[in-house]
Amino acid sequence: MRLAVCADVGSTYTKAAVVDLDGGRLVAAAAAPTTVGSDVLHGLDAAVGAATAQVGAQDPPWYVCSSAGGGLRLAVIGYEPLVTAQAGRRVGLSAGANVVHVAAGRLGQGDLVALRAARPDVVLLVGGTDGGDAEVLTHNATRLAKARWRVPVVLAGNADARDELHALLHAARVPVTAADNVLPRIGVLAPAGARAAIREVFLRHVIGGKKLSRGGRFARLVRAATPDAVLTGVEVLADTLGGDLAVVDVGGATTDVYSVLTPDERDSGPGREVAGTLWRARTVEGDLGMRWSAPGVVRAAAEERLLAAGEQDGLAAAAAARAADPGFLPVDAAGRAADRRIAALAATVALRRHARGAATGERAGRDLRDVRLVVGSGGVLRHAEPADAAQVLAAVLTDHAGGWPLPRAARAVVDVDYVLAAGGLLAAEHPQAAAALLRHHLDAG
Repeated sequence: MRLAVCADVGSTYTKAAVVDLDGGRLVAAAAAPTTVGSDVLHGLDAAVGAATAQVGAQDPPWYVCSSAGGGLRLAVIGYEPLVTAQAGRRVGLSAGANVVHVAAGRLGQGDLVALRAARPDVVLLVGGTDGGDAEVLTHNATRLAKARWRVPVVLAGNADARDELHALLHAARVPVTAADNVLPRIGVLAPAGARAAIREVFLRHVIGGKKLSRGGRFARLVRAATPDAVLTGVEVLADTLGGDLAVVDVGGATTDVYSVLTPDERDSGPGREVAGTLWRARTVEGDLGMRWSAPGVVRAAAEERLLAAGEQDGLAAAAAARAADPGFLPVDAAGRAADRRIAALAATVALRRHARGAATGERAGRDLRDVRLVVGSGGVLRHAEPADAAQVLAAVLTDHAGGWPLPRAARAVVDVDYVLAAGGLLAAEHPQAAAALLRHHLDAG
């Protein structure tokens, strides 16, 4: 039996899974606290050691993703806000980044100050369609060069100016990686090149720069940012299903939504998006979470009129207690009910934003009517009783007042075994094992 270890180094816990590559099944799993305060390798080695000991695995290959240390912080600089800057933002989210800053137009001194204040790990510099206007892109690259910018830059704008601007930035000692234009033509969004470049920069510069571990072993082990690995797993699952799907991942600090749609006639005609349609997309809601961001869930739910009469004060108190103690674990029925309610509200608001287009920047939103499978993820769902987890997802699928067309015939499942990240990590080298793993453990048929 050929085995591989897939591990996710999260902000709080490190999860390790041992996968049978021949059968595409999970054969062992374990978790350990992430040891950010000392060296993340301590927690990683503990989790992997506990998982491999269950099956007596001897030195299997490791596939590791990480969101420790805040994950990947990305800034986007574009030509103008409604086209290339928006396209760049969508591409950044698809690459597993937390987009912390978006700027458009010619950078001035104040813009540079704001950019530095955002503390990005990577800057995505975009602008202009291929063969179109390169003046703003050239100005912004020159401005970064003269500012002695030292944060890595991914240059993914007008291809006609790529070589010249790459040389300019390189000569100014700006760490720069060139990629294909994210918007080669109006209405055509091409994320693959920039997504690959952002992943490469994350692995080469960001992981080591976060000082999560002494020495270079951790940086050599990590293959992707966790959200990038999860989106890849979602894509593999969608390809296996042969249809649309959505994933709602409710975490302690954020709630992420992933969706994969089948390209169709929505991508053509006069109503199409000038910034292009990203058929495989991710959005991040930084104000919606189970612990650090729990108060944001209550505020957002009140704004969306999701709370029952007299519910807000008690739920706000429960959310505040969780934000004050992110390690909080409910010990009674009332605590578990509050967790369940916060999770349902976070998932519902996050899906509303994703589908209505507020989070994706798409004017028409994302059409999720043909979604066949909705996958729930996150510790609050994995560790809940099956009936409780099903109740959370049922709230999402019966959100008739949400202002978005609901899936017409979707099944709901929970990623109890946490295989989406593992499937994404295995996809490049073991595509059949990745597909089988996701199919087996998410009951995709």
